Amino acid sequence: MEKDEKLEKVLLASLKMFARYGFKKTTVEDIAGELGMTKGNLYLYAKDKKDLYYRSVAWALLRWQGKVAEAVREESGAQAQFQVLCHKAVEYLTEDDHLREILIHDPDIFPMFADHDPYADINNASVAMIQQVLRLGIEEGVFRHVEVERIAEVIFSIYKMFIIRTYIRQEGEKVHQMFEDTLELVMKGLLF
Repeated sequence: MEKDEKLEKVLLASLKMFARYGFKKTTVEDIAGELGMTKGNLYLYAKDKKDLYYRSVAWALLRWQGKVAEAVREESGAQAQFQVLCHKAVEYLTEDDHLREILIHDPDIFPMFADHDPYADINNASVAMIQQVLRLGIEEGVFRHVEVERIAEVIFSIYKMFIIRTYIRQEGEKVHQMFEDTLELVMKGLLF
């Protein structure tokens, strides 16, 4: 088995254990046992439990981001790309039980305010994806001219609020309808 494949197995097993038991209750032994390896071998992939937690969550966030980017690439035109970006970004957590459970128990992974964001690089790349779609829409003439950097941050903040209300606070159908209404409002604006 190649090193990248082995690392992916380690990160997936870590994510699974952290989702099941939480950070505090999960031990390195739990993860090693899940993998059928020794604790010593697990330290070849991370320096300690905290590092393993950070790396496994970062890996899961990047996987989420990759799925969204893939869905965006499959669409032509900024309007379709924006809609699929919004839907796929919010709906992804229905597919990833482990990451969803970790977010429920550790909402600081996805903070509303960026003053202490442990995954700032990943979240900044998500904002850059929004910026790219906004720029394309402006170039195509389907989006009005806006301050792309600022509006992308606004959209990302709205998105984080929906993630928190949908998956962490688990507000359900009410939030789903609010999401659709917000997407329509963003797409069409208030003006005729």
